[in-house]
Amino acid sequence: MVVLAASIVSKSGKVLVSRQFVDMTRIRIEALLAAFPKLVGTGKQHTYVETENVRYVYQPIEALYLLLVTNKQSNILEDLETLRLLSKLVPEYSVSLDEEGVCKTAFELIFAFDEVISLGHKENVTVAQVKQYCEMESHEEKLHKLVLQSKINETKDVMKRKASEIDKSKIEKNRGEKGGFMSLQSMGSGRIENSFNDMSISSGGGGGFGSGSGFGLTTDIDSFSTKSKGERSGRLFNDVNQTDSAIKPDFMYAFMNGVWVYIEDQLLLMIDLVDYLSFKSRPPSSATAPPKGLGMQLGKTQRTNQFLESLKAEGEVILEDVQPKAGPARSAAPPPTDPITLSAEERLNVTLKRDGGVSNFDVQGTLSLQILNQEDALIQVQIETGGNPGILFKTHPNINKELFSNENILGLKDPNRPFPTGQGGDAAGVGLLKWRMQSVDESDVPLTINCWPSVSGNETYVSIEYEASSMFDLRNVVISVPLPALREAPNVKQIDGEWRYDSRNSILEWSILLIDNSNRSGSMEFIVPPVDSSVFFPISVRFTAAKTFSDLKVVNVLPLRGGPPPKFSQRTTLVTENYQVV
Repeated sequence: MVVLAASIVSKSGKVLVSRQFVDMTRIRIEALLAAFPKLVGTGKQHTYVETENVRYVYQPIEALYLLLVTNKQSNILEDLETLRLLSKLVPEYSVSLDEEGVCKTAFELIFAFDEVISLGHKENVTVAQVKQYCEMESHEEKLHKLVLQSKINETKDVMKRKASEIDKSKIEKNRGEKGGFMSLQSMGSGRIENSFNDMSISSGGGGGFGSGSGFGLTTDIDSFSTKSKGERSGRLFNDVNQTDSAIKPDFMYAFMNGVWVYIEDQLLLMIDLVDYLSFKSRPPSSATAPPKGLGMQLGKTQRTNQFLESLKAEGEVILEDVQPKAGPARSAAPPPTDPITLSAEERLNVTLKRDGGVSNFDVQGTLSLQILNQEDALIQVQIETGGNPGILFKTHPNINKELFSNENILGLKDPNRPFPTGQGGDAAGVGLLKWRMQSVDESDVPLTINCWPSVSGNETYVSIEYEASSMFDLRNVVISVPLPALREAPNVKQIDGEWRYDSRNSILEWSILLIDNSNRSGSMEFIVPPVDSSVFFPISVRFTAAKTFSDLKVVNVLPLRGGPPPKFSQRTTLVTENYQVV
């Protein structure tokens, strides 16, 4: 047998991944793959399709096709075995079996295909062997990295030890002197000042680095009590001999507010140097001495506050530093208290055209189960669907499909096997059921947006209106409209709801807390300078709802061991994943 190519294509014919194993041109493989969707019949159970020259052996994988293109002389049984092995490998490397998931792991899939098929012939390998070959772990590489890291750590220790010795020798040399400190070097930029003559350091037992750090230094408070805060914070000196070319670490000390502070960050050192130089250019001013024992004070200066205020004015979110307070820490969100929790969630992906119509409408839903106690795990779940003919349901591989089809009951194939319990795994629980709905009918859209920009003179008048379907009550609705770069916020003339202008991203956000029968429609009008109408697109929308398209409900939870039904709760949510008007 000879496999010409192994590919993953969508049902619309879009090629996601294709690996050729024989010499062929790109035009030929594209023509072969483009002809495949036209050859697949509807309503027939086929695993292969033949043409005059090649044979297509395929297997559906959710919304995709896993496809082998072979010559007609190949062994169909060997082709099916190869296809079966590849179908087991695709879920191992692709997180989700859709276009986005396959495209993200395209190279991993190609490497796996190469391990299974070599020059068109199948290799005698298993899934575990293919995963081992693709990992390519090297013991020699790990050993080399460990040795290299140990050398780096050893060099750092030697550097710190040498810097400490140099520092101690300089402290001993300058101990007892009144003034005459060593010259300050600013990271090789040259001599800033010859000496400091406004303070003294003497050996004593009570002072030191911070509060009792053991450096044995005391600061003469009287000598700097008449200096300003800027002058005190600018007393820096380099603790490394600049003539020592062998070791020049970036460890420095800074004299700030009456104590010596150990600094490793050159940026902080440079800030203090700039503060000191700016102080030297001003006339000296008197300041009261700080109280004894006061260490380095951390806080925002006036310049920092002004900078933060300017960022806030531009729409930037500023996280303030909050000092921790004594007391118990804030607890996380409480876990589910009911023994059994079933969550039905639908994610909505909609693309609407600005002139009307639906470009894409896709709803994907999941029903998950979370059980707290092991004694409640031997159960079956009876559900009720809304009877929407456009929704296709698909059960988990471990769920009894026949029982679900006949009685709408979700139970494991093995009735003696309990469901997984506990909260240590996935917070969403165990997936039981998936469903999907696709449509091009605009009446299925829960929220439509119309944008009408018009230029008049030196201004652009923009009118935006929404219309909500009566099927859902929408909560936390936010309509984000992109705007051109503006110096000021737009002039909002009329709005049903609230608005906020994000100047950083140049977006106008229209917020409606709740859309129900009292406000199924609403509008907003604002004015901006004259621009092209395409600037206001795409418009993004996000919202949530407590009702779903499937209208799936959990009727009862049936215990298999007998006894009363256990207590359960159901959570139903509809959220937008990607909702745009383009």
